[in-house]
Amino acid sequence: MNQEENSNFWQYLSQNQKDLISEGYYLMDEIIKNHSYQFKDYSFLVFPFAKAYEGFLKQLFKDIGFISHLDYISDHLRLGKLLSPQLVGRLGERSLYKKILQRSSVDLAQKIWEVWKLGRNQIFHYYPHNLKAISFFQAKEIIEKIIETMKEVYEKLK
Repeated sequence: MNQEENSNFWQYLSQNQKDLISEGYYLMDEIIKNHSYQFKDYSFLVFPFAKAYEGFLKQLFKDIGFISHLDYISDHLRLGKLLSPQLVGRLGERSLYKKILQRSSVDLAQKIWEVWKLGRNQIFHYYPHNLKAISFFQAKEIIEKIIETMKEVYEKLK
């Protein structure tokens, strides 16, 4: 991320979000890349990036008026629920998916949702019949999609 630390996107991120991303890259680059130990599941590499993604989305949605400051600081806001395209009808004007559609495009709304599912829902839930263990390279691909999506969302919605 060093070459991008002067970018508007990087400057927009909170210090906590920057720390999560920097520490995530540290895990990947300094500890994992040597492959001295083969983990059965590299999902843990995705976690700091997924957490930064959630924080970034909440911050951006607050800043552009999609959610209130009270929603932003709430322990009860469920971003995944508000981003779900399946809940647009039930949520009405509270639907973030709908707000993204109105402000930008179906492609962006769908991408935000797909990356949310890929980097959070499908990685961190435990199902006895499907552990969804991922390889180092799959983790790296997911991380790249999260960062790419954050940048695109910043460019198109901010």
